[in-house]
Amino acid sequence: MLGWRKKRAPVRLVDDKLRHIAFIMDGNGRWAQKRGMPREFGHVNGAANFKRIVRYCGDIGIKIVTVYAFSTENWTRPQNEVNAIMKLLSEYTDMAADEMDVHNIRYRFIGDRSVLSEELIGRINRLERDSEKNELLLNIALNYGARKELVSAFNALAMQGRANITERDISEHLYTAHCPDPDLIIRTGGEIRLSNFLLWQAAYAELYFTDVLWPDLKSSDIDEAVRVFYSRKRRYGGI
Repeated sequence: MLGWRKKRAPVRLVDDKLRHIAFIMDGNGRWAQKRGMPREFGHVNGAANFKRIVRYCGDIGIKIVTVYAFSTENWTRPQNEVNAIMKLLSEYTDMAADEMDVHNIRYRFIGDRSVLSEELIGRINRLERDSEKNELLLNIALNYGARKELVSAFNALAMQGRANITERDISEHLYTAHCPDPDLIIRTGGEIRLSNFLLWQAAYAELYFTDVLWPDLKSSDIDEAVRVFYSRKRRYGGI
């Protein structure tokens, strides 16, 4: 039958080969502009989809999810767009505080908090503290840049007077020292680059790029990325 394609079965559960998925959530602004709406409208819909995708990852057995919410470079965007994103993040912390035990999510915010508002820092600190005992880990990269993260780690080691620094030393001083590196990094929106995201941690991650804009990403797209991940051979430099 012309035009007919067999529907792929959904992914059931992953195993320990895939513990950690990281997302570069790209395409919110373009999604809105395609609909004749302001970019802020795309971020609202992207935030709603973020909640669905994180929950789906937990449903299929992903123990750790990291999302690139706001980069150190994003401050150069129009002020109204930055304000909209910060408002969404503030609202999300309230929602997360109410639902964290329902979804069993432990929250960690990675990045430089020093330039955030005192109110938002307080919300973040409370959410991290109150969710500490939950099982599923969600890292939210906020005011995050991988180069800045590395500089911070090196400076911390230098202040300790450390010599003969090892890879382990560096890893233990990154924002992500509390969790293993990502196994799979998914970028939406059609761009094929990491954009200063988890550069150290991505050394042996599998990369998956899709043209789907973030607000349109569905559970079936996650299933396809997971299938691709399991089809690859991770040799870590061996044969």
